[in-house]
Amino acid sequence: MREQVSTDKAPQPKGPYAQAVKANGFLFVSGQGSLDPTSGEVIHGTIEEETRLTIEDLKAVLEAGGSGLEHVVKVTVFLADMDNFARMNSVFAEYFADVKPARSTVQAVPPVGLKVEMEAIAVVPE
Repeated sequence: MREQVSTDKAPQPKGPYAQAVKANGFLFVSGQGSLDPTSGEVIHGTIEEETRLTIEDLKAVLEAGGSGLEHVVKVTVFLADMDNFARMNSVFAEYFADVKPARSTVQAVPPVGLKVEMEAIAVVPE
């Protein structure tokens, strides 16, 4: 059983994919970046600002799917520049202070000039 999850509190997909898909007690959240939820426009800023906005968008999709940051089990971080790792990591740690998820961080070219993009897998509590 699969269920698409959507919220207008996070940017709408610009392609043929869902913000998230709920399946078998898990929520699979598509890549999120520092986009304005209303306009879908990119909000460029420092790596700290973009990381914070990215996680806030991720959080909105998680909550729409009946989960939350505290239920995230895996995050994949895509960084345009690995020199930003420590600064991204400090903001990430603010959001995942208590129960830390598994995580991979790779250097990639996130779309539309983003400095960071994140996708996540979370448990949906019953």
